[in-house]
Amino acid sequence: MEVIKLVAIFLQSLLIGYSGAVMPGSLLTYTLDQSLKSGVKAGFMVALGHISLELLLVILIFLGFGQYLNTNLAQIVVGLCGGIVLIFLGSRMIQDIWSGKVAIALPTTAPTENSRMLLGGALISAANPYFTIWWAIVGLGLIMNAFNTFGLGGILLFFLGHILADFSWYLLVSWLVSKSRTFISVKVYRLIIGVLGLCLIGFGVGFFANSLSLICQR
Repeated sequence: MEVIKLVAIFLQSLLIGYSGAVMPGSLLTYTLDQSLKSGVKAGFMVALGHISLELLLVILIFLGFGQYLNTNLAQIVVGLCGGIVLIFLGSRMIQDIWSGKVAIALPTTAPTENSRMLLGGALISAANPYFTIWWAIVGLGLIMNAFNTFGLGGILLFFLGHILADFSWYLLVSWLVSKSRTFISVKVYRLIIGVLGLCLIGFGVGFFANSLSLICQR
């Protein structure tokens, strides 16, 4: 039973990590841009910069909210808020597919120097307001669940699953671009977005269900 819970935490973190990594945005555009010049290394360096900022946020969140992570009130509030955000993000992902807004285009501007790719990954992530909002609400809920289940080991497992999604996706992007100068087809990309959107909605419903069960126990 414990092994199943461990696997569940890891897979949930991995899938939610992918749902954020694959969405079009400034970080993906920057990775594509750098990959044209630096190859696979670009994906690793950009992801490392992005993950370094995430690690800092995980530490700050845990240090600031750790003493409250095992209270029912905290689980209810964060669960409801996180559920709303996940369902909203998942719905937007699917809506973007139906409306034809999901597309991929390779950048044409000159990339920055290789020595600045790691810093670029961190700065571009920090400049995205949704990045901080996601970690303050959804990330906190995932950390809470992992901590309440397996303590610090659960948080480590959660973070490993999350960074695996970042590293594997951006390395794949860099490899595809550097080898073929093209990206995956729009149809395949939309399919990936749709599946991950449904996963987000499912996790959001799970957040809600857990919070409602805690409310009923009060």
